Amino acid sequence: MPAQRSAAAAVRTLLALSGLLAADLAWSASAPDRVGAAVVGARLADRIVGTWELVSYKVEDKENGTLVDAMGGTPRGRVIFTKDGWVAFNLEGSARTPATTDAERAALMKTLVAYIGRYRIEGDQWVTSVQTAWAPEWVGTEQRRTIHIDGDYADVTTPWRVMPNWDDGRLSRSIIRFKHIP
Repeated sequence: MPAQRSAAAAVRTLLALSGLLAADLAWSASAPDRVGAAVVGARLADRIVGTWELVSYKVEDKENGTLVDAMGGTPRGRVIFTKDGWVAFNLEGSARTPATTDAERAALMKTLVAYIGRYRIEGDQWVTSVQTAWAPEWVGTEQRRTIHIDGDYADVTTPWRVMPNWDDGRLSRSIIRFKHIP
C-alpha cells in the first residue's frame, strides 16, 4: 500500500509539473514579443537598442480619465538607446513654428519633452538617470517608463505624475507609441 501511495504521489507531482510547463509554454507562445517578467529583462535590453520614431503621444488625466493628443495629431520625435546605456529623448508637438517673441518661445516649451541620461532595464521598465533636460527640475531625477515591444512598435507608459509643461498641475500619465527605425 505505501508503494502505491508514493507512486500516486509521484504521478501527481509529474502531472503538476507538466501542467506548469504547459502553462509557461502557452504564455510564451501567446506573447513571444511581449516584455514584462523579470526573466525577459535581458531580452528587453537587447531589443530596446536603436532609434525609435514617435508615432503618437497621448496624455491621460487621472482625475477625469480624458485622453488627449497633448502634442497634437502629428507630433515628431525620436528616442535613441545605445548599447552602452545612453538614452536621448526628444519629442515635439505637431504645430510648432519659429518664434519671434518671448511669449511665443515660452509657448514652444509646452510642446517639447527632451532629456538625456544613462538608462538601465528593470523588468519591463527602462529607468533613466537624467543628466540634462528641457525642464531643469528633471535633472538629477530618475524617470521610469514601462515599455512593451511588439514587432517594430514600442508602447510606453509613464507613471502618474505632474508634467512641468501641461495639465495645470494635475496628475496625468503619458501613453506613447514609437516605431523602430532600422
